[in-house]
This record gives sequence, structure tokens and C-alpha cells, in this order.
Amino acid sequence: MTVNLKSLGWKKWIGAALGLLLAGDLALGIFLWRSAREGPEALRAQRDFLEIQSKLLKADVARGQRIRSSLSQVKQDCDSFYAGTFLDSVNGYSAIETDLDAIAAKAGVKTTGFSFRQKQVKDRGVMEISISTSVDADYAAVIQFINGLERSKNFYLLDNLHLGSSSSSGMIRLDLGLHTYFRT
Repeated sequence: MTVNLKSLGWKKWIGAALGLLLAGDLALGIFLWRSAREGPEALRAQRDFLEIQSKLLKADVARGQRIRSSLSQVKQDCDSFYAGTFLDSVNGYSAIETDLDAIAAKAGVKTTGFSFRQKQVKDRGVMEISISTSVDADYAAVIQFINGLERSKNFYLLDNLHLGSSSSSGMIRLDLGLHTYFRT
């Protein structure tokens, strides 16, 4: 009687294992049947799509590696721009005023003086300086003054131009808003 019970448990295990094997075969058969339904053209199209996508991803990786290899040069260029272009905040105001006066004198324009406003730029190591002035001159001198700003060794961003007429005939008044930056 005990032999009969042992063989009954063993038979249940064998039956369960055969049932799982049959279920796995059935799932594999369904998968193969669905794959065969797609046809060779669909599989070729999918392969071609994956090849194109692989090439694009490889190109992106290569581009990323080129960027990574050039980062040290970019950092050097940025440091050079920062040190060479932005004036030190200690003597920056006098240097800017001297430079703008020289540009105005060379262009032959009269300025009303310069007003400065400073604003700290968080976490950048620079201070933004807003410069306002008005110039009176004829059209050619105003263009020469703006050209002088563009060609200056100092960094200026021409932010605002307001054109008006001056009291003298043939003269125009130009209200300018400039920005520059000082190292802090």
C-alpha cells in the first residue's frame, strides 16, 4: 500500500512536467505560426529599418565622442574669452568710459555722458553693466560710432536704439542702451 502511494506522487510530478512541456510547445508553436504569417518581405523591411537605426545610433555615438574629445579645447577657449574680453570690475568703469569717449571722438559725435547700472549675475562670475547714453551727430557719424562699438576691443552688446531728431538741423539724436560684463 505504501508503494502505491509513492508511485502516485511520482506520477503526479511526471504529469505536471509533461503538462508544462506541452504548454511550452504550444506557446512556441503559436510564436512560430505568427512569425511565419508576417512573411519574408515584412522581416526584410524590419531588418532594413533596424540597420538604418543602428547606423544613426553609431553616428550619434561617434559625434558624442568627437564632442567629448574637444571639450578641453572648448574650456580653454571659454576661459580665454572670459579673461581676455571681460574687464575686471575694479577698473572696468574707467576703461569703458575712456573707450566710449575715444569711439565718440573718432566718430565725431557728441555724447551726453554715460550712466551705468550694475546687476550681479548669479553663479556666473560676472556682473552685468547697463550703459545708457545719447549721441548727437549726422547720420554718417552715428553709423561710424556704431561701427566703432562693434570693432572695439571691449565687449559691448547694443541692446536698445531710439532714434529722435536733434534741435540742430541735419542732426539726429540717438539714445543708446548698451550692455557689457565685468569679471567679479
